[in-house]
Amino acid sequence: MNSRISKAFTAMTLAFGVCCCLSLNAQVQTQTSTQAGVPITEISVEKGEVVSVNGNDLVVKMADGSLRHIANVAESARVTVDGQQLGIHDLKPGMKLQRTISVTTTPQTITTVQSVTGTVWHVNPPRSVILTMENGENQQFKIPQGQKFNVEGQMVDAWGLKKGMKVSATKIVEVPQTVVDRQAKVTGTMPPAPAAPAADQPILIAESTPAPAPAAEPAPTHLPKTGSAVPFIGLAGLLCMCSALAIRTLLRS
Repeated sequence: MNSRISKAFTAMTLAFGVCCCLSLNAQVQTQTSTQAGVPITEISVEKGEVVSVNGNDLVVKMADGSLRHIANVAESARVTVDGQQLGIHDLKPGMKLQRTISVTTTPQTITTVQSVTGTVWHVNPPRSVILTMENGENQQFKIPQGQKFNVEGQMVDAWGLKKGMKVSATKIVEVPQTVVDRQAKVTGTMPPAPAAPAADQPILIAESTPAPAPAAEPAPTHLPKTGSAVPFIGLAGLLCMCSALAIRTLLRS
């Protein structure tokens, strides 16, 4: 009976120790550092002219002559024109726009150093080890492949660990990453105003003038082709006949 009670008590103690060692937040010291590399910046510039604005839809003619339709422009989008912040509804056809995009890429290396010190309570090489920490709690650690332990100045692997040994271990993890910072700025200029006339140049005013009357046709110098001398000859013959008749009458009397 005492043997069974002793075994049960030992099992409960081991289970309690395993449960406690599943938490790695008490005695593990973690230090993280970030080392940044040389940043690389790329700048690109796009230019265009406003063609039309319909609600939140914008059509821009790019520098290469192509048309770009930008749909659903956000109300918060702003364009700097002559020092003023303008929204989508303030843009007018003919305005010149320029968008400058700056992309900065910075390589970084994040180094995480984890260190732990304790006394070996149980070891299961090469997978795990249970250490008794300074506060008396037992914690279980998974042993990474190739991990070495410092035992009184000597470096040993998991197979060299024995119960009661005071050990310390350090794990260094380096993770490279890239940080990308993208910034876009849109500026613009108003369309040019129409040129004003010079001071000594009169402004032309359109006036309506009556149409000139048609000129009178000159009298013809020649008779029309339809004219003829026959009537004149007839008249002369009639006069001659009348004269002859009058003379004959006088002679008879």
